[in-house]
Amino acid sequence: MPTARIDGITLGFDDHGTGDPVVMVTGTGAPGRIWRTHQVPALTAAGHRVITVDNRGMPPSDPCPEGFTLADMAADTAGLIEHLDLAPCRVVGFSLGASIVQGLLLARPELVRQAVLMAPTGRADGLVSAMTAAELDLCDSGVKLPPRYAAYVNALQNLSPQTLNDEATLRDWLDVFEMTAVDMSAFRGQLGLQTTVGRIGAYPPISCPCLVIGFGDDLVIRPHLSREVAAAIPDAAYVEIPGCGHYGYLERPDVVNAAILDFFAPA
Repeated sequence: MPTARIDGITLGFDDHGTGDPVVMVTGTGAPGRIWRTHQVPALTAAGHRVITVDNRGMPPSDPCPEGFTLADMAADTAGLIEHLDLAPCRVVGFSLGASIVQGLLLARPELVRQAVLMAPTGRADGLVSAMTAAELDLCDSGVKLPPRYAAYVNALQNLSPQTLNDEATLRDWLDVFEMTAVDMSAFRGQLGLQTTVGRIGAYPPISCPCLVIGFGDDLVIRPHLSREVAAAIPDAAYVEIPGCGHYGYLERPDVVNAAILDFFAPA
């Protein structure tokens, strides 16, 4: 995996395909390779060069134990775009990654040609704040959840009822969650950053074409929070995909990928 020295830290990334570049920024505690199963093949087949990022706090990027902010992470993404000479390019962000892309649109709009924000929020409401506080408490307690229990919680939190009620599909998801369970302390610096989001009032100057995608059964970033973001960005398009939870881009990848590629298609 290649790395780049950006703003004094090492940032990991992967580079796939050729063509118009798309930078993909993932969510809390997830490596850039999460995009490889569904999004990278679809986008490269459509003629795009796809760059996936390991955000600071996730190996092989630097852990930055001294702490960091959303602004730091947006600057990392900007620095990588400049390092690879991609600007202006398309950028896709999911959850925390969508917050990072929002910061990029505000701080460095000249770098972005089009933006896709999946499960974004522009504010931390009571449930998001409570979830984040609980995750921080769990991480700081030093308690390590058994992988099988962590998989069960992950499934309830991030999958749709449609998936939870499909016995064979659910078993596959539980197996994946159990095998890929990560110690939360490894990405402690990323926890809580979305509770610092409260900048919807800053969005009206954004002129970059944006697609906002909400997931109909998302319990983490409920769809109304994503609709708020779309409403605050001038001329942003909004698509809500039913039958999927917070991991909608993995639960219903064909529908998500079609929405992204349709948005990217020339008018």
